[in-house]
Amino acid sequence: MARPHIIITGGGFSGTALAIHLARQSSSPLLITVVEPREQLGGGVAYSTQEPAHRINVPASRMQLSGDEQSAFDRWYRQQPECSLDSVAHCDDGSVYPQRAMFGRYLAEQFALAAERHPQIELRHVQASAIAWEGQQLLLSNGETLQGDVLALAISHPPPSLPRSLQPFAPHPALIANPWQAGVLDAIDPDAAVAIIGTGLSMADVVASLGTRHHQGPLTAFSRRGQLSRANLQGEWPEWTLAPQNVPSARLWLHHIRDEVARAAQQQLPWQRVLDDVRAQGQTIWQSLPLREQQRFVRHLRSWWDVHRYRIAPQVSAEITRRQQQGSLQVLAARLDAITAQGLQLAITLRTRQGEMKTRLLDHLIVTTGPGHDALTQSQPLLRSLSEQGLIRGDQLGFGLDVDAQSHALNHHGLPNARLLVVGPAARARFGELMGLPQVADHAAAVAQQILEDLHIAQDERCPPYAS
Repeated sequence: MARPHIIITGGGFSGTALAIHLARQSSSPLLITVVEPREQLGGGVAYSTQEPAHRINVPASRMQLSGDEQSAFDRWYRQQPECSLDSVAHCDDGSVYPQRAMFGRYLAEQFALAAERHPQIELRHVQASAIAWEGQQLLLSNGETLQGDVLALAISHPPPSLPRSLQPFAPHPALIANPWQAGVLDAIDPDAAVAIIGTGLSMADVVASLGTRHHQGPLTAFSRRGQLSRANLQGEWPEWTLAPQNVPSARLWLHHIRDEVARAAQQQLPWQRVLDDVRAQGQTIWQSLPLREQQRFVRHLRSWWDVHRYRIAPQVSAEITRRQQQGSLQVLAARLDAITAQGLQLAITLRTRQGEMKTRLLDHLIVTTGPGHDALTQSQPLLRSLSEQGLIRGDQLGFGLDVDAQSHALNHHGLPNARLLVVGPAARARFGELMGLPQVADHAAAVAQQILEDLHIAQDERCPPYAS
């Protein structure tokens, strides 16, 4: 019999981790093809950046492919020459925050090692983009056609969506709609007047990148609430165990977590420890909430959760603090009220939450409002193809794609397809906490197990069990 062929579209962390877990878990021959246009697997949007200021947001000891590999990346990194050359990566508590590209390189090495250690599995990388899925065939941008038994969508984050008010100015030279484009920040003069719309993780990355370019001009960052991502903890702190709570209400969960933060403070423990345990229980909590409560969370609490949950490296936090104290960075809770073009510059008027109007004449306006997840099914040719055939649909929260509890994609009628699965953040409307690397790694392992079960392929008993 021919060995089953599993095709994975997307070779960032999710897709690379899925391929590695399939190789580790299967005791039978498999052909696993990862379709990824980048030259190196493992990088994706997050870990392919070559910006030296872009660092992983947690200590290296917390980056791993599975729960039984704790500190594996940390050990690997300390053996690389970059560890001693990059003095900024080292913190006073002994932890290290490497540049993100280092983790991408680590993943590529793990992919190669999986191929060596599991000779019954053929792992290969096809450097191309997926264009369409027709029957059991995947059409590629290089003209190739792949015949597969299973298609796993490890799709990357879609490009940033341009706010409606800025769309008429898309061609203007002062507007930087996608700060992740290579070299797009290089043309910014050190004394240029710059504003950033959005104050989350992407804004923090941009501020750090401008710092490496010695930018010192006036910098304004604004969003509706003006919330900045918090910094990660330094030093050793005891773990916190969240008191039991079983209520299907976002409001009651909010009150409960606030009470837990107050209880932790009485024991001189920081709020971060409480939120760490909320994150660990995130999937259970999320799946206990009915859809209407999930929608209430998205409307009212998501922005607050994001800035406390998705923290920034201490090096990036220090750069933001330095510029705020210096007076060259102002963070505002404000909306864009008006924008006009004045030659090569843009003039904007901001309305603060207190009703005050502030004007800025800008050399550059940078958009960091995040990926356009609500338009995910139209963001790339393969997803458009699958959507037009009725094989996938967006979820009801606008996070990504609709899936069942086993990560099978749901079609337009809500029926699962055992030969089409979704791995990674695009499935988080179903599972909840599915953006942090540990949770994505666990999900990749669970999807690998599900694929092998669907194909009736024996699994290696030596492989540890994984929870979704």
